[in-house]
Amino acid sequence: MTIKSRGAGVSEQLSCTDTASARWTDLRQFTPARVALGRAGNGLPTAAHLAFQAAHAAARDAVHACLDIGALQAELQDAGLASIAVRSEAPDRRSYLLRPDLGRRLSDPAVVPSMPGAMLFVVCDGLSAIAVQRHAVPLLRQVVARLPGPIAPIIVAEQGRVALGDDIGEAMGAEAVAVLIGERPGLSAPDGLGVYLTWQPRRGRTDAERNCISNIRLEGLPPEAAADKLVWLINAMRRLRLTGVLLKDEQPTTRQVREV
Repeated sequence: MTIKSRGAGVSEQLSCTDTASARWTDLRQFTPARVALGRAGNGLPTAAHLAFQAAHAAARDAVHACLDIGALQAELQDAGLASIAVRSEAPDRRSYLLRPDLGRRLSDPAVVPSMPGAMLFVVCDGLSAIAVQRHAVPLLRQVVARLPGPIAPIIVAEQGRVALGDDIGEAMGAEAVAVLIGERPGLSAPDGLGVYLTWQPRRGRTDAERNCISNIRLEGLPPEAAADKLVWLINAMRRLRLTGVLLKDEQPTTRQVREV
């Protein structure tokens, strides 16, 4: 009886363990996060280890990738959007990564026109040129078409940080600036695009004075949904004449009901 009882207990324990393992494995269909990878001794299985190394390499490649300015401007032109190419004071990628301050300043303010009161869009390579190359034009195509009032030529900036938009916006006299920039890559998201919206840009603006939309990519926030949110924020910004912590994202949400 004792042996039989112990056997039943072991069976129940194994059943519970198998059920828990299955539940963890089921999560993998809902997220790219590294869950239920298993183990081989004290380490990861070979396949999981190699996948991690590949993801890490993709993230590093995204950080060091160069933005194809010519191709991006050609796409903007095809979308009916005029553009101007500029660069920050960072002379190269290494300087950009080691000296964030250089990426916040425009190398030559004379290259941008005066556009008092216009809405300005600045596209920066940031920490993922891949994100900008893939998602910036689809987002801009949808947003610009839905905005009234003067729109400045799209500024395409090489080696740029978020605050570069303040420098450019001040030089142009823009009403507001939206900076589209490649976000720091994650191990499952090397192509995330971010947008930072700032009312009356000028040097010295802080992050508390901006509104941010992040993780714009097909597997995250799709460009179509990001365009809806950005248009809503711009309209609210113009109505309240402010951005940042005082501008709350209260965009109405719509729920799609599917018939099963």
